[in-house]
Amino acid sequence: MAQGLVLIDKEEGRSSRYYDAILSKAYPGLRVGHLGTLDPFASGLLVVAVGKATKFLPYLLDEPKSYIAKLTLGARKDTADLTGTTVEEREVPLLDVREVASVLVSFQGEIEQLPPAYSALKVNGRPAYSYARKGEAVELKPRKCVVSSINLVSCEKGEIVFTASVSKGTYIRTLGEDIAKKLGTLGYLSSLRRLSMGKMMVDRAIRVSFGDVPPLLDPSPYLKPFKRYEAKEEEAKMVKDGKPLALPSIYGDEEEVFITYEGAVLAVYKKDGDVYRSERGLF
Repeated sequence: MAQGLVLIDKEEGRSSRYYDAILSKAYPGLRVGHLGTLDPFASGLLVVAVGKATKFLPYLLDEPKSYIAKLTLGARKDTADLTGTTVEEREVPLLDVREVASVLVSFQGEIEQLPPAYSALKVNGRPAYSYARKGEAVELKPRKCVVSSINLVSCEKGEIVFTASVSKGTYIRTLGEDIAKKLGTLGYLSSLRRLSMGKMMVDRAIRVSFGDVPPLLDPSPYLKPFKRYEAKEEEAKMVKDGKPLALPSIYGDEEEVFITYEGAVLAVYKKDGDVYRSERGLF
C-alpha cells in the first residue's frame, strides 16, 4: 500500500485543503491529511501525508517553524493580512533601520500573544473565524509562545521584511501587528512564506497540480527525537497485537519510545509504571 509524505510548496491563494484534494485524487482510496495549516494568502512548506503515513503526523518534528514575512505599515486589517478589510489607518513615522532591528529583537524569547479573531483556534467547539465572519464577539485569551530568532531583512517605503523562527502556535500575523504597534503605527502582513518545519525544508518541496502523482517520502527521518527500541520478532508480534512491553532499563526515563522492527517504525509506546504500553500503532 502506498504511504508517505509529500513536501509541497504551497502557492498563494490556495487553501491547504486544496492540496489534500490533489493527493486524494492522486492516491484514490487512501486517507490524506496535512500538518500545519497555512492561510490561503500564505505560501511555502505544507506537509501532506498519504495512507498509513497520516498516523505519523502527530509524531513529526514540526518545531521550530521558520518564515519570511512582509509587514506593510500604516493600516490595520480585520484579518491582520492583505485579504482583510481596512479598519484603521495611521501615519507611519520615519523609521531608522537600527530602531526597527532593535524592535524586532525585543520580541525574541518567550512572549504572549492574543490570537487573531480570524484564526482556526477553537472556541466552544467552533473556529474563531466563524464568529468573526458573523460579527459575533468572542473572548480570546493570550497564549505563550517562543520566538527563537527574528531578523530584519529589509526596511523601506513603509514595508518591513523579516524572518522568524517560532514555536508551534505562534501567529506571525499577530507578531506583525505587535511589531507595528511597538513602532508607533499599525500594520498587516502583505506576504508570508513558510520556509521550514523542524527538519522539513521548503527547498525540498515541490509544486503539485491536479493530475500529478507526486512521489512519497518515508516519514521516519522527520520524526520527533524519541529513543528507538529495535524489537525482536516475538516482540514485534506483541506490538502488532497492542500488548505492553518491558523495555531494558536504559529506557526507564523515557516517556515515549518508538518501537522498530527491521528498521521500520511500528508504534509509539508510552511509559506506564514498570512497562510501556502502546500509544499508537504506526504499521
